[in-house]
Amino acid sequence: MTNVDLAKSYMIKASKRLRILSVLLDDQAYSDIIREAQEIVELVLKGMLRHAGIDPPKWHDVSDIIIANKDLFPDEIKANLNEIASISKWLRKERELSFIGDIDFIPTEEYTQEDALKAIAGAKKLTELAAKCIP
Repeated sequence: MTNVDLAKSYMIKASKRLRILSVLLDDQAYSDIIREAQEIVELVLKGMLRHAGIDPPKWHDVSDIIIANKDLFPDEIKANLNEIASISKWLRKERELSFIGDIDFIPTEEYTQEDALKAIAGAKKLTELAAKCIP
């Protein structure tokens, strides 16, 4: 298996997970959408790094590494670096709270449809961008 094979596998996994988001939206499972969208974004960004020959670190937001290596990516990726970073950083920040919450943060009560739609749009956008560099 090569980095390219693994990058393609990440894209397959991300594409399948994208389809799950509509089911969660129908169930008004907004916090679950946030968590799933974060995992989708993590997969596609790490796939982009792998495809570029970079072994991604074990942390969840790797957008800074993509920015630092922007010359390895197509122009459409370069043109969207700020949006890539913004989406990844927001979802990373929400990752744990959306999943398990905290004593003063009940995930099923805190997230709104607006939050969920933002997460879905971000996951779709980054998956589409990643497809520009992972065939």
